[in-house]
Amino acid sequence: MNAESDERDGVAAANTPASAAGEAPRDATGDVIPGVTKEDPALGSRAPGFIKASRALHLSWQVGVFVVGLAVVVAGIIMLPLPGPGWLVIFGGMAIWATEFVWAQLVLRWTRRKVTEAAQRALDPKVRRRNIILTATGLVIIAVLVGIYVWKFGIVMPWKIHE
Repeated sequence: MNAESDERDGVAAANTPASAAGEAPRDATGDVIPGVTKEDPALGSRAPGFIKASRALHLSWQVGVFVVGLAVVVAGIIMLPLPGPGWLVIFGGMAIWATEFVWAQLVLRWTRRKVTEAAQRALDPKVRRRNIILTATGLVIIAVLVGIYVWKFGIVMPWKIHE
């Protein structure tokens, strides 16, 4: 194996989760990685070993993963104003990037943490009660406005049945 491959393996070994002693995960320089707990899997490339063994093959693998992830993210952005699961597709593209790039792994972990926190807040009984009251109030206001419109202008069908 070449020296670059051994160097990458050393960095990957430094990124592995901390020991059971309870220390936080550290990067190659020994600094604690922010936002990463010891329960999180190791950061870095998840490419097969034979691909990591060759620098050129690994670089082309990364370019391929980036292009596929970019295509999925762009499709998700296009779906935002159009019918389709835009945000779901964008997060799918981020997950594709996260298989190879540390920055995408960190963004995905941050997003997952924020979504979990929001779900826990939404399940709080006081917040649920407030949301139900606001939704019911909004529906009543919409129903009253539709009723006033129908009373004032009536319902006109766009087709002529009597002809």
